[in-house]
Amino acid sequence: MPLLDHFHPPLFPTHRWESFHTFWATDIASHLNLTVLPQLYFSEAQISIGGRVEVDVATLEDRTANTAQGNGAVAVAEAVWAPPAPPLVLQTTFPDEIEVQVFGSATGAHLVGAIELVSPGNKDRPETREAFVSKCSSYLHGGIGVIIVDVVTERLANLHDELMRRLQQPATTHFPAETPLYAVAYRPVRRDGSDQVDCWPMPLALGGALPTLPLALRNGPIFPVDLEVTYQAARRRSRL
Repeated sequence: MPLLDHFHPPLFPTHRWESFHTFWATDIASHLNLTVLPQLYFSEAQISIGGRVEVDVATLEDRTANTAQGNGAVAVAEAVWAPPAPPLVLQTTFPDEIEVQVFGSATGAHLVGAIELVSPGNKDRPETREAFVSKCSSYLHGGIGVIIVDVVTERLANLHDELMRRLQQPATTHFPAETPLYAVAYRPVRRDGSDQVDCWPMPLALGGALPTLPLALRNGPIFPVDLEVTYQAARRRSRL
């Protein structure tokens, strides 16, 4: 099935991109669990549009204060501790997260790989791009393999290029200027005492097929991620 434009008519807004990306992330996780990963690994889809942080609640009510119980006893009010007013309040951004996380479970679940499906919110402002790049950079510095998939057509920023700038890589590691859609796999590796990151950059095009990319697991093997098969599954489940 060819790659569609999920951010403009005729698909959008009748078929919302948020719904499709949720299907796609879930299908990637299912594909990895059912056909790719061995027994000591598992994957989960993590979806959060607009950030995970909850809205601050200004006041809390004592739910049990002076409440008579059925046996005639009176419940004691729950003690609620309130922190002092913060001397500093920092403005920041909590980015969208559409991610497939792979965990190793031999010694308790620990993150070993990540697949990032880019959202428009990851690309729309300098601060959201910075947050996305910071997360990917942190993964790579921790030895965690990463795949970035960007099929967003309504924002032109290239997050791979920004990640390369963060890692202080030369302009030769960037995509050509006319490459708005892309997928890239990154493998942190140490060779001959030198820390390196292997990259597999793949330009994408509307109407074209999606590639299979390597996902390198921290201190573990490398497995193929078939983006085309999972994209087809998501399209079927979305009736697109």
